[in-house]
Amino acid sequence: MLITRLTSPVLIIAYKEICDSSRNRWLAFMGSMFLVLSLSVSFAGSAVTGSLYLPEIDSLMSSLSTISVFIIPLAAILLCYDSFVGEDESGTLLLLLSYPLTRLQILLGKLLGHVIVMLVATGAAFGLTALLLLMLGEHYDKGELIAAFAQFLLSSNLLALTFILISYIVSLKSTEKAKAIGGLLLIWFLFVLIYDLILLTILVSDFSFADQYVINALIAMSPTDLYRAINLVAIDGNNASGSLAMLASSDWGLASLYGLLLLWISSLTLLSHRIFKYKPL
Repeated sequence: MLITRLTSPVLIIAYKEICDSSRNRWLAFMGSMFLVLSLSVSFAGSAVTGSLYLPEIDSLMSSLSTISVFIIPLAAILLCYDSFVGEDESGTLLLLLSYPLTRLQILLGKLLGHVIVMLVATGAAFGLTALLLLMLGEHYDKGELIAAFAQFLLSSNLLALTFILISYIVSLKSTEKAKAIGGLLLIWFLFVLIYDLILLTILVSDFSFADQYVINALIAMSPTDLYRAINLVAIDGNNASGSLAMLASSDWGLASLYGLLLLWISSLTLLSHRIFKYKPL
């Protein structure tokens, strides 16, 4: 009975978020974008070499993760930037809090709904790509291909979850939707482009302070670099070159990298709940 009382509002709020994403065509749009992205990389990525062929699994996963690190955080931001500030502006957040709901239930309901939306969008797109590769790629080991895409989906959705929570924090702290999307795009720019560029510059430079411990710490400080490292370590970085090969040679094992990403998620969850708990309305 206690579990039912706790989870029922969470599921209802999650269902509302899923319906909203379906109604405003976000799910269809992002699913189509992920599908075009994965199909292009898988079946047309070799066109730059002057011929068409299906890439090896490790090369395919490296290419997919390199492009997805830009797209997935942006998709999560566009999905969630107005989760709280939008409802606050329209007055629906105040109405929602007038019901016998705790703020934790509201937060978890939104989080569950948005995670399911991202999982459906990425799962349908990358799952269809994997299915086509299984049908057309006779040289692939089927078990290895399924395991590679399963690992890629897991890490991609953990990255999405991280940026969903970052979006909640910014949305809770913003007073207008325009300020929320502006702040989140700045965070996306800093994490995905600037921080990545700084880290890769350090990796290829001969700085005396940049020993392996410093590099590991720098990787741990960015969820996007943790995502890159996870997908490179998962394929042993065989086809990675230059700075990517150095990123793949991190002392962090795959389990440690996942643990650090989960630490990001749990810390952001606690922070977003604390901000929402003490947010005046």
